[in-house]
Amino acid sequence: MLTVHLATTEETERLGQDLALSLRKGDLVTLSGDLGAGKSTLARGLIRTIADDNGYEVPSPTFTIVQSYPELRLPISHVDLYRLSSADELDELGLDEALDDGAVLVEWPERGADALPASSLRVTLLGEGDGRKAIIEGKPDAVARLQRSLAIRTFLGRAGFPVAERRYLLGDASARGYETITAEGKPPLILMNSPYNPGGPVLRNGKTYMQIAHLSQSVTAFVAMDKLLQSKGFSVPEIYAEDLDGGLLLLENLGSEGVLDASGAPIPERYEAAVRMLAHLHQHSWPQNIDAAKGYAHHIHSFDRDAMMIEVELLSDWYAPRLSGRPLDSQQKAQYVAAWDHVFSQLINVEESLLLRDVHSPNILWRGDATGMDRVGLIDFQDAMIGPSAYDVASLIFDARVTITPEFQDILLAAYIDERQTLTAPFDETRFRKAFAIMAAQRNAKILGIFVRLDERDGKPFYLQHLSRIQAYLNRVIDHPALAPVKDWCEKAGVLTSEI
Repeated sequence: MLTVHLATTEETERLGQDLALSLRKGDLVTLSGDLGAGKSTLARGLIRTIADDNGYEVPSPTFTIVQSYPELRLPISHVDLYRLSSADELDELGLDEALDDGAVLVEWPERGADALPASSLRVTLLGEGDGRKAIIEGKPDAVARLQRSLAIRTFLGRAGFPVAERRYLLGDASARGYETITAEGKPPLILMNSPYNPGGPVLRNGKTYMQIAHLSQSVTAFVAMDKLLQSKGFSVPEIYAEDLDGGLLLLENLGSEGVLDASGAPIPERYEAAVRMLAHLHQHSWPQNIDAAKGYAHHIHSFDRDAMMIEVELLSDWYAPRLSGRPLDSQQKAQYVAAWDHVFSQLINVEESLLLRDVHSPNILWRGDATGMDRVGLIDFQDAMIGPSAYDVASLIFDARVTITPEFQDILLAAYIDERQTLTAPFDETRFRKAFAIMAAQRNAKILGIFVRLDERDGKPFYLQHLSRIQAYLNRVIDHPALAPVKDWCEKAGVLTSEI
């Protein structure tokens, strides 16, 4: 049970904000309390937060019983049962269907008796002196999500922003989430919400997938890499406040302008600036053991054979079975691993540098008022490793969410090579192009598997829209002689010719 003390109407609305940012599709929240207890105030704060509009019209549903907001990021149905004649009328309100699409808020839930769907959270508002208090109970998962949201509010208070407005910014394919934080008279900031991730089940050799792939499990990695990149002159966010144990960071907002135009197509000048920035990044020598903060250290792992292999196995574990309708047998799987083993063995003596790991359009911000490399803002680098420098070049040139034509691919690759040849003497272009083909195939094989896994395991079908593009990228590089064993396997498995 949670108890939140609310001295003012504004604090009740802020509780609505904090509650809004904890909700998920399928949540039913009941609001109980006497007339004037603040139920409608809390509901208004919640709905306006999801609408990202403080002036959003939120009429009382007292007479209509249900007021629906299907256009919101998370569709909301606001229900007031005060005038309900009988609990039998609940069947006509369509609450089960509303829960399939979004979340439902119910005022006066006691009028619905036991006919209401099971609630995720039960909020009871009671008078307390000149103010009120909210007593909140519910399902463990929903309560834990709200506790996390309230912990963010406490963190903001310690950072000097106790009454800041919070708005959902985005969630990504990982467990991380982001919010915009706005306080009167100050520029907006970004909150990173990244609780420690234990990494899922053990897969092999006592390690989880995240440990084998060397993925970051806490914000310590972001803090360490942010400071390291900044020290080398690269444009990354300032960190204004941090709770490393709690997994919370308050960051500079580098803006919202990216590298795509209004139609979602790549802006050539910006992609070329990004690829030339990578050429400069690859000029530096990078330590593998660095400080994140007092008492916290971070090790930059090597992108080793095990990490490369566990990632490409996502294709054999998820994508290939999706195409064929059945899991691979043990012989097929062994042949797939052997093919990649042969390919990875050819990476000996290729140039290595820092890999930011996800250099693509969602993670690049354009700073038009800056000059040179400062124009390219980087915001996602917590999974950085040391490995073939060609990896990040392939990540950018084969942007999973944006169609890069073969012609534009050649232009970007030529720009990177030109910058490297200007900065480095000598630069082995042939060896680089070989590593580029291998890393491009490795990354696109991984992403094909990840996006199917996100659909089948995590219920996130949104990413499936990118599969045909990523398949085309894999087809584009697979003809390099270094990839012959993998190409042969893919042809036999139908991976290069099939479509989902």
